[in-house]
Amino acid sequence: MVRKPASMYRNIKQRSYTRRKYMGGVPGSQVIHYDMGNKTADFPIKISLLSEEKCQIRHTALEAARITANRHMATAAGRLGYHLKLRVYPHEVLRENKQATGAGADRVSSGMRAAFGKAVSTAARVSAGQKVFTISVNKRNYVAAKKALNKAGQKLPTPIRIVVDQGMELVL
Repeated sequence: MVRKPASMYRNIKQRSYTRRKYMGGVPGSQVIHYDMGNKTADFPIKISLLSEEKCQIRHTALEAARITANRHMATAAGRLGYHLKLRVYPHEVLRENKQATGAGADRVSSGMRAAFGKAVSTAARVSAGQKVFTISVNKRNYVAAKKALNKAGQKLPTPIRIVVDQGMELVL
């Protein structure tokens, strides 16, 4: 079966569906790490990527954004020059009513009969203004951190905003 476009799952249309205890066959999240870089150092500047609209972000989009931001920061600041944190967890289970296609599909499929759907993916529900990523850096890596968050934001299905949480006086 072909994977459906992420725009089908972006909008929140139904109630939360998270109780894995009662579901069989929920695919695991592709997000590998939630904290990257130097986790012990105390950096003076914290920059966050915020979601502008309420939406659902699939785990594949979160992982793609995380890899992009982490790779950019690792090349620009080195392994110990930043701390990147993913602040949302994809716990929402997305369902899909799979349809058979091709010749003879009308004899095989049952259409909309019992169309609850099977678990196909997971997503994180994000509200408007919620932080998705946070990068902590020194003053010399501030521009690289902003660029990394901008690149990561292009992978997400919502308009984004980048704000400085801490250390604004150091930036100016």
